[in-house]
Amino acid sequence: MTSSPSAALVLHSLGGETMGTSWSVRLAAARDADLRALHAGIEAQLARVVRQMSTWEPDSDISRYNRAGDGEWLSVPPQFAQVLACALEIADASDGAFDPAVGALVGLWGFGAHACNTVPDAAALAAAHARSGWRRIAFDAGNQRVLQPGGLQLDLSAIAKGYAADQVASHLRNAGIAGALVEVGGELVGHGRKPDGATWRVLVEAGPEEGDHRLDARVLILDGVAVATSGDRWHHYTRDGRRYTHTIDPRSGEPVEHAPAAVSVVAGDAMHADAWATALGVLGADAGHALALRLGLAARFLWRDRHGMHERMTDAFRAHLAALAT
Repeated sequence: MTSSPSAALVLHSLGGETMGTSWSVRLAAARDADLRALHAGIEAQLARVVRQMSTWEPDSDISRYNRAGDGEWLSVPPQFAQVLACALEIADASDGAFDPAVGALVGLWGFGAHACNTVPDAAALAAAHARSGWRRIAFDAGNQRVLQPGGLQLDLSAIAKGYAADQVASHLRNAGIAGALVEVGGELVGHGRKPDGATWRVLVEAGPEEGDHRLDARVLILDGVAVATSGDRWHHYTRDGRRYTHTIDPRSGEPVEHAPAAVSVVAGDAMHADAWATALGVLGADAGHALALRLGLAARFLWRDRHGMHERMTDAFRAHLAALAT
């Protein structure tokens, strides 16, 4: 009796740190697979994203752009151009709820690489808001260059981790790894199967247990798709009795005051899932859900009120749940 092709495969785990967070990979490969080479290849993919898109790195392409003089065109690498094109597409589709030109506002409200330590006054907020906005970005996609109109601060942190997960997954497929679950800072991509033929399954953000309103665990099947989650539980601070979340509404220039606890989006790649999770979080459970329905997005919202935690999801998201999979 012959064994199945997957019989010789075993489950390996790799991990490390990147972008101020962690990454992990579970992959199906031969028992004697060169894990050191795979690890090095993954790190190289992540390092390239950091080198291009991290505002924490003074020599990155995005930092170079943010320092550029008024009217200066800067050439950017193909990967940067791909992410910026996606960011602008989602900015347009969300009517500015997602905005890659929000860097000045992020820093002004105490987040990111150039965070201030005080809540901004009205004048500072107005000045930063005037310098921001995706419509100020002139992007020459054909020649892979971007115009600095003056004082514009790009921030791709709400899309870059998802893109990094995609790049790692692509690298593994090119290296002959037929099945892997990739996670970068909570953004996940799954393709292929485990050694036993099972699909990759992940637990979706369930929310804290508040009172007697406890939500059922939700398990997603990631079979050639990705999931990203954004919410107000990870980055926030309280000052003078007010809670400030890291989710900035680019349209008002201020943190979203009643952001959903979590928004999860399933998409064909983690880059789109990551950006849409942010956009829908800015819009909120009502407007975000309505837009997700109109665009056919697979989205799930958690929000809290005085009665506890609540959940709402689109049918497109529900179709990815393990309990309903066939």
